[in-house]
Formats: sequence, structure tokens, C-alpha cells
Amino acid sequence: MAAPEEDPDPPRLSELLERGWRLAEEAEAGAEGPAELQRKVQAALALLEQAQRGVEALQLFSGNEELEEVASLDLRFLLVPALLGSLVLKQSPSRARLEQLGRARALFLRFLRQCKAYGLLGPRQRLPLHEEEGEEEEEEAEQEGEGGEQRRPPSSSSSGQAALLDMAAHRREKIDRYKAKKDLEAQLEALRPAVEEGRAEEEALRHFYLLQIQKWVAVALEEVEGIDRERALLERRGAMMQGPSPEPPSHRQRPPVMKPFILTRDAAQAKVFGAGYPSLATMTVDDWYEQHRRHGLLPDQGHKQRPSEEDSQQQEEEKKEEEEGEEEEEEEEALRKARQWDDWKDSHPRGYGNRKNMG
Repeated sequence: MAAPEEDPDPPRLSELLERGWRLAEEAEAGAEGPAELQRKVQAALALLEQAQRGVEALQLFSGNEELEEVASLDLRFLLVPALLGSLVLKQSPSRARLEQLGRARALFLRFLRQCKAYGLLGPRQRLPLHEEEGEEEEEEAEQEGEGGEQRRPPSSSSSGQAALLDMAAHRREKIDRYKAKKDLEAQLEALRPAVEEGRAEEEALRHFYLLQIQKWVAVALEEVEGIDRERALLERRGAMMQGPSPEPPSHRQRPPVMKPFILTRDAAQAKVFGAGYPSLATMTVDDWYEQHRRHGLLPDQGHKQRPSEEDSQQQEEEKKEEEEGEEEEEEEEALRKARQWDDWKDSHPRGYGNRKNMG
């Protein structure tokens, strides 16, 4: 009886990372159709998730070791959470989009925290503010202790200028990130052939993976910012859809409908004669005027009063002064041009520049 065939050896951790990384780069290029793209995304996710479980089982990274203690070939496994976060964002959007964004954000932050623990974040690269609230409070306490007094909050007059400075600093930071990204990509392309062909030395190999980590740190920070913006929009849209329908804008309030009436000269006449028929109410001129004044229906209410004679006379005087000032300016300009013309004729005698009649 033939012996049963043994299962092939499971792929090594490095093979899982290389295959998943290659599929992730192909998905990033996006040369295929949507169906093929999603197939590669799912395959890369499965490979890299298996690689992540292997990294955790082997405990390749520890918070007690320095960066110099990590082997050069092990540095590439720091990229697994960042690659997973990028692939999660490339999945087809679904109704659980908020869950996808939350998972991708958690993976990017895990990668960034590991890089921070090894000192791989740049001087201007920091985690999101709400991820470092404790550290910021400690730094502020230290600064207050050194300065001897607490910092005063900015005044309202300088808030606008501070906002403009923040916008300019954010724009400068984006430009610096773009330039640094292009520089990193150029260095990686120069080292990639030797690394892929296996002829790179230890120092070049370590430099290559450190450059990859720097590149993905910048990518992760940008992705976290984009995720936060998208989550805020989705949450706001969900609240609008679940909340009560907005009330229509209130139209201009119409004046109250007044009952028909007949004018009489005074109250006595109204009492004696009445309207002539009991279905209509009677009203004096004073009552009519008072009622219209209360409801703002008089012609002189809500309109600007005509300017007085003094105001019109003052406006005419100001207009006249402006016209006289313009005439004086025109006269001064004409006088200045005439003087310049006289000066030019003094320095350029008649026939100056005419070389045809020179004897």
C-alpha cells in the first residue's frame, strides 16, 4: 500500500511578504480592470495577514531593543501593517465603509507607533494630535516649569493672523513632503536592481529597507489625514439621514388680514350714523392710523427719510471741492509737462539728431 503523500512545506515568512508586497505594488499601479484589481487585493491581503501572524508569533520586534539590534533582513517586516492598511483602503467600498476606514487607520497607526519606538520618524513627523495628547500635556508642563509662568492664550485680534500662518505652514509642509517623497523614490530606484538580484551588500540592503520605511511613514501620515476627513464626512451624512427632515425656510411673514371698515371723522359720528349696515365695523381716522402704525403699514415706515436741506447743501459743497481739487491737479500736471518740455529743448538744440544735412 502506497504511503500517503506528505503536505508540502508551508511558505516561509519572507516568501509571504515578497509575494504579498509584489501583488500590492501591482494593485497600486492599477493597470487591470476592477475585477482583476480586487482579486489581487484580496490575494495580497491573505498573504500579508498570514505574514503578520508569523511576525507576531516569532516576536521579531520588541520595545526593549534599539534599531541597531534589528537585523537588516528583518527591517522589511516592519512594513507589513502599512501594506495591509493600504490594501484595506483599496477594497471595494461597501455599506461598512466606516469599518474599513477604522481598520485601515488602526493598521497605519500600529506601523507608525512601531517606527516611533525605533526612532524612525522624522523631526517634523508626528502622530495625529489625539493620539499624542498625553505627550503634548507633558511637554506643555515642562515648558511652563522652565519658563516660570503659564503661556497666555492667543488674543482674538491675533486669531486671524494665526490661522493664516497655520495655512501657510501646512502648505509648506505638503511641499516638503512631496519633495522628500520624490527624493526617496529616486534613491529606491537606484538601489532596487541590486536588491532584487541578490547582489546588494549588507550596508546597501539595510539602507534600502530604511528608505522604504521612511517612504511608508510619509504615506501612512497622509492616509491617516485622509481617513479622518472621510470619516467625518460619512458620520455627518449619516447623522443628517437619520435625523429629522429639515424644516423649510420660513417665508416672509405676511401682515395680518384686516377686516373691512368705513372711515368716519370722529368717534361721535361713528356712534350716531354707523356704517349703514351691521356687517361692517366702523373706525375713526385716528384708530385707522394707530392700527396701521402698530403693524408697520404706513408709507413712511421702513423707508429712509429724505435728506434735509443742510445735508444736500453739504453734499453739494463736498462735490464742488472735489471738482476743484481735480482741476488743480490737472493744471499742475499740465504745468509739469510744460516745464519738462522746456528743459528738454534747452538740452537738445534744434536739429539735434538730424544727421542727413551735416556738411
